[in-house]
Amino acid sequence: MPGITRRQAVGAITGVAAGTALAGVATAVAHTTSTGDRSGPAGTGGPAPFDEVYRGRRIQGEPAAGHARAHGHAGHHPAYRVLIDGRELQVMQHGKSGWSSAINHYERFATPLDAARTAVTSLKGAHVVPFHPAV
Repeated sequence: MPGITRRQAVGAITGVAAGTALAGVATAVAHTTSTGDRSGPAGTGGPAPFDEVYRGRRIQGEPAAGHARAHGHAGHHPAYRVLIDGRELQVMQHGKSGWSSAINHYERFATPLDAARTAVTSLKGAHVVPFHPAV
């Protein structure tokens, strides 16, 4: 009986990799659902405000009253303001798929707090630079 062919080996490796990826996604989904509802006070439907020191940086977050209307986003998802050491970190909600930040734009996070913590880690001590597209 001949040995395993290259095609069979690649197929087996691909199957193992796909199975591992699916297990990782299932674990992440299970973890997200088991952590409970992280939304704000009853009736707001948005994430809860936070104010903490993470890795030596102060991160704060709260719903940004009037921010959505001022920028023409009325009727969309509620705006949320996040500060790292007093400097604004742009965050955006992507429907039910989560939140992203200007620092980690291609990643999705369950809450703005998770996005802020990951941004602090990614900044590695650097400061958030304000984003002004008109300048």
